[in-house]
Amino acid sequence: MAGSNHPPQPSLRILQRCKLKLEHNKALTIFGTHLIETSVSLKSLAKDIDISSKVLTRLIAEVSNVNSSCALDGHRLGLERVIRVSSKTDASNSAILCAAFRAFFGAVATDSGMVDERRTRFS
Repeated sequence: MAGSNHPPQPSLRILQRCKLKLEHNKALTIFGTHLIETSVSLKSLAKDIDISSKVLTRLIAEVSNVNSSCALDGHRLGLERVIRVSSKTDASNSAILCAAFRAFFGAVATDSGMVDERRTRFS
């Protein structure tokens, strides 16, 4: 951000440089995975408070599936065009796209300020 004395947040750095180096974003990938799973859980419970653990686990597994869900979401965002990988690696690989999507999701959630608000409530 122009004129700001603060370093850009993770997702802003990703957007500004248009490069995502996955090995530097493993923590954001883990965080993004947990946020996605939590979001699915909350939405499912809001729809049906009596949802079975088996059904909820299946819904989370569907959203977390590398080949059918998060890789497609990463592709829709065009992450394969901005991921930096070695010349021997295909950036459109499902596992790589999924990790990038999760890292980006974690970075955006961190930038939103909602994470800080929740952290103070549960500390």
